[in-house]
Amino acid sequence: MKKQRALLIIKPDGVQRGIIGKIITRFETVGLKIIGLKFEWATKEKVITHYPETDAWFKKVGERTLTNYEKKGLDAKSVFKTNDAVAIGKIVKSWLIEYFQESPVFLTVVESYDCIEIVRKLSGNTIPVMAAPGTIRGDFSHDTIDLANEQNRPLRNLIHASDTVEDGEKEIKVWFNDEELFDYELAAEKFMYKI
Repeated sequence: MKKQRALLIIKPDGVQRGIIGKIITRFETVGLKIIGLKFEWATKEKVITHYPETDAWFKKVGERTLTNYEKKGLDAKSVFKTNDAVAIGKIVKSWLIEYFQESPVFLTVVESYDCIEIVRKLSGNTIPVMAAPGTIRGDFSHDTIDLANEQNRPLRNLIHASDTVEDGEKEIKVWFNDEELFDYELAAEKFMYKI
């Protein structure tokens, strides 16, 4: 079995609330190895590159928004002036670009076996109000899609965590160069794995 890597980004709401340490501790405590770490102001170009520019991605984001509105009996068109999922996805992405530039972001690359599954489980549902207690979003946030959309802003959900091995590798290359990533052994690895 090969180790996986994931990118974690503590977004401006996590940075501005001063909970970087509390969030990163969750990943270290479970045994993930931090192999890259930095603080930076995100450029518009990096955020555009980080989030896909495909109609498939825009459609996925837009459909999730439309589904949430429908479940609550709300009219998405009153907020977005359209019911087209791709158009809604593009609006949400423009909000994300602004959001990522509200303060510096804290970037971390973690590595482990089954790393992607672990970071997704610890992060919790991307919609904070639906995240389970014990997860980062469940414990530290309560934002809702309806409120975010009503205020013409993205969901403030504290953290980005890679959701596939392929996305993790792509995202890491956007934010880190090879010289910023380190290969070393944690003392705990001797106890957790057969080395």
